[in-house]
Amino acid sequence: VSEKELALLACGDVEGKFDILFNRVQAIQKKSGNFDLLLCVGNFFGSTQDAEWEEYKTGIKKAPIQTYVLGANNQETVKYFQDADGCELAENITYLGRKGIFTGSSGLQIVYLSGTESLNEPVPGYSFSPKDVSSLRTMLCTTSQFKGVDILLTSPWPKYVGNFGNSSGEVDTKKCGSALVSSLAMGLKPRYHFAALEKTYYERLPYRNHIVLQENAQHATRFIALANVGNPEKKKYLYAFSIVPMKLMDAAELVKQPPDITENPYRKSGQEASIGKQILAPVEESACQFFFDLNEKQGRKRSSTGRDSKSSPHPKQPRKPPQPPGPCWFCLASPEVEKHLVVNIGTHCYLALAKGGLSDDHVLILPIGHYQSVVELSAEVVEEVEKYKATLRRFFKSRGKRCVVFERNYKSHHLQLQVIPVPISCSTTDDIKDAFITQAQEQQIELLEIPEHSDIKQIAQPGAAYFYVELDTGEKLFHRIKKNFPLQFGREVLASEAILNVPDKSDWRQCQISKEDEETLARRFRKDFEPYDFTLDD
Repeated sequence: VSEKELALLACGDVEGKFDILFNRVQAIQKKSGNFDLLLCVGNFFGSTQDAEWEEYKTGIKKAPIQTYVLGANNQETVKYFQDADGCELAENITYLGRKGIFTGSSGLQIVYLSGTESLNEPVPGYSFSPKDVSSLRTMLCTTSQFKGVDILLTSPWPKYVGNFGNSSGEVDTKKCGSALVSSLAMGLKPRYHFAALEKTYYERLPYRNHIVLQENAQHATRFIALANVGNPEKKKYLYAFSIVPMKLMDAAELVKQPPDITENPYRKSGQEASIGKQILAPVEESACQFFFDLNEKQGRKRSSTGRDSKSSPHPKQPRKPPQPPGPCWFCLASPEVEKHLVVNIGTHCYLALAKGGLSDDHVLILPIGHYQSVVELSAEVVEEVEKYKATLRRFFKSRGKRCVVFERNYKSHHLQLQVIPVPISCSTTDDIKDAFITQAQEQQIELLEIPEHSDIKQIAQPGAAYFYVELDTGEKLFHRIKKNFPLQFGREVLASEAILNVPDKSDWRQCQISKEDEETLARRFRKDFEPYDFTLDD
């Protein structure tokens, strides 16, 4: 087994038979060694047996493996899923959320969609709508690098999945299943797609994701429907498989075609045009829900502040910090973080001195979990970012400085909000604004002024590249990056003669100092910042 290979289990409708499932998993692990995850599709809860669940919920019993589940498919079980964005239901049992992407620390990408199809408004709490499917597709499929995802989890079968394939038994896939799920599978090209709800096991022959001789070869998709746990007919409800995350695979290896491959069942169904029309309605939601894998040690430490998600007054907001697909210089739990530069740690964010800063007090606001940009932040992280910005403005003002905040979401993996103090005696806010606009014009960069109270999430979609500046008056300048963008643009403007007058510092690599000097600056900043430190208020 290669180091990159993950051993996973997928399971159909559990319907409250937790003991049967977890005893079976334990027996398999004894025999075959440990698995990394268990993914459950279909109905996890039954409509009655609550006594069994109570034992897991209270910790009397514990799932023997990290288990991820989809949400309710009917009104009776909605009550178990309090947080639409996903939450821990019991030790080792996590609800992924209504829809989104789960990225494991290994780089494995799992897209999930909870509930059953609904074309009516308002959408019931146990259903998904064309808009939900459209936003998932838009979020993932619109980047030119998108090749597909590793795993797709849905509860309903995709309609027409039996086309061109082996028999699906008693399930008529022309009448049964969800056309929205077919559209999602068509767009996302998962390597594995698991579903349930039909009380039967069906492993479809793998199908191709490209048109032969017209498109480059792409990886195959395997669709597997699973039966219900403990069914009397002994139909298969647990499926074991191993997978190397797509991101870590050699391209030629990934697109190897299995000998029994078939045509794509959704391509020539005759329904595709209407499916497409239904799906590609404009996406009104500005942000999609994400739930990511979490290092066990990370994140839980922070809840000692008493702001645990269970006691939050905003039940929709708490989300676990995500994990990067590989090493990250800025994830607080990562060994790559230069911990000596960290000057303050909150619940969801932390402050660190910039490496090679424009000044001794040039600081970064960074999320503790792995988020790529401000647009992707969950509500409670945004709230803490704003708190840090307001606190830093007060702190710098007391020292005769105003601060400029900028973000470059381009060729960067982890959100870094750069906060650069500028002496008030040195230039006015208008001077700073003019310097940005002038330099942008010289470099043919379209820098637009956006309304002061506008939310950047209304302007940029997750995944879009952009640069934005916020001045101490609340004025904001925004540029949507289409292709190339000078990486040091923000620094160059602030280092220019018009503002800080340190042109030699426009590239951070020219400004690096020894670790000892960095430690001295960090100690000094911590001491000066302490009177303003809101994290001590708890």
